[in-house]
Amino acid sequence: MAKQKSGGWLESIKTVLYAGLIAIGIRTVAFEPFNIPSGSMIPTLLVGDYLFVSKYSYGYSRHSMPFSPALFEGRLFGSLPARGDVAVFKLPRDNSTDYIKRIIGLPGDRIQVRAGVLYVNGQAVRRELVGPYTVEGDGPRLVVREYREFLPPAAAGGEARIHYVLEMSDDQPFDNTQEYRVPEGHVFAMGDNRDNSLDSRAQNAVGFIPVENLVGRAEFIFFSVDGTARWWEVWAWPMAIRWSRLLSAVR
Repeated sequence: MAKQKSGGWLESIKTVLYAGLIAIGIRTVAFEPFNIPSGSMIPTLLVGDYLFVSKYSYGYSRHSMPFSPALFEGRLFGSLPARGDVAVFKLPRDNSTDYIKRIIGLPGDRIQVRAGVLYVNGQAVRRELVGPYTVEGDGPRLVVREYREFLPPAAAGGEARIHYVLEMSDDQPFDNTQEYRVPEGHVFAMGDNRDNSLDSRAQNAVGFIPVENLVGRAEFIFFSVDGTARWWEVWAWPMAIRWSRLLSAVR
């Protein structure tokens, strides 16, 4: 009987270890879940969104693995993001904090913001006013302006990447910047909530992002809650879920 019990415990431990190794493998090479804690990517991503990030999109670096062990440098099977991708990366100043922003500039690009308008390689990026947008769930309730923005493709003949951005006004601190030239091996990222985002425009805080720091590309939202239900208010859970956002692609 004692041997049977011992064997049963051993099999249970093996099962847990195998399950853990499989989960780590999937997280490392395929998909990793992330949640959105702040409003820097509104209206694309909302506070309380949970999404999957594809780890294979840009190849693999040490940051593809849990705890970012320094096993090797650079990227394996690496490729650059497309301009307009929403990507997760490790903050360059500490190589551990996860950030999620939209890739605006690729190596060699010149990026600038003038009076709220984004310029890529000296050309103004087209934007169209959509109308007022009410920001909720990220501090005080605000009514701002929503624009449809058309990011130019990286290659001639490609199609513009269309996404939506928010602006409180066109004279906020990051609405008039110097021209940034993106170094080789780096990308430039910005939040879609342009006046409420700490991103590559803040050179001392975020700055240019080494390609090695890219974790993956945001693919789709698998769950979303608006924060109106406390954990013990079981009866309110269904009303707090943003059902329309479930399984929606991140664009």
